[in-house]
Amino acid sequence: MLPVTDFEDAWQAWRDTRETRLRGPRGWLAIIAIHWLTDTPERYADVPGAWSGTATAATVTLDAGEALTVAGRLLETGTHDLGPVDEEGVRVEFGDAVADVADRDGRTIVRPRHPDSPTLRAYRGTPCYAPDPAWALPGHFTAYDGPRGEAIGEVTFTHDGAEHRLVAWDDDEGGLWILFRDATSGVTTYPANRQLVVDPPAPDGTVTLDLNRAYNMPCAYTDFATCPLPPPENTLPFPVEAGERIPAFS
Repeated sequence: MLPVTDFEDAWQAWRDTRETRLRGPRGWLAIIAIHWLTDTPERYADVPGAWSGTATAATVTLDAGEALTVAGRLLETGTHDLGPVDEEGVRVEFGDAVADVADRDGRTIVRPRHPDSPTLRAYRGTPCYAPDPAWALPGHFTAYDGPRGEAIGEVTFTHDGAEHRLVAWDDDEGGLWILFRDATSGVTTYPANRQLVVDPPAPDGTVTLDLNRAYNMPCAYTDFATCPLPPPENTLPFPVEAGERIPAFS
């Protein structure tokens, strides 16, 4: 365990980085719409072109004077196919704005992000519980023997003498990704859930659940995000008074 001052400094550095990303001109708060594409071309006021889409791709037709940039490639007048796209998708740039073109449950979306987004202008910050080393809980990760959807295992830990389990997913960098609710959900924290990224387990399965770094899903900041929900077993019966609280807007 880090000394308290080092622990608080490390948490504050994490918090500052998180807040800077939230306030960025291309972050979640910059999203101004989500357009669900169909096979009928349609124009939108917040992104150039006439757009249509299938389950895995998008087509955009640009008129004279319209342009998009995709991975450094300039697209001008004419019809252009973008895809196949996955959940991460591709990003198109235009002026000082961007738009994500991605798959969502078998449909293609276009989601513009503008630096003058009303949501970004109204954002006043995300309050947090004060960091407390007592919320950095030791745990143990046990991998599943076989597939259980996309979940890869469970983390077991003890709080106030009682054992609890949380289903975990791979965070794509060797660590664990956990979605959870608790007794603060809908009271002081975002109702749907919060998320936690856990460092890779030690060879013996040991992990640390630093709930001071529990943070909001994008859906806490915009109605134009599509976020997963935790399984019922990831609802903790006690209040996790650590990490991010409900964001503040003017």
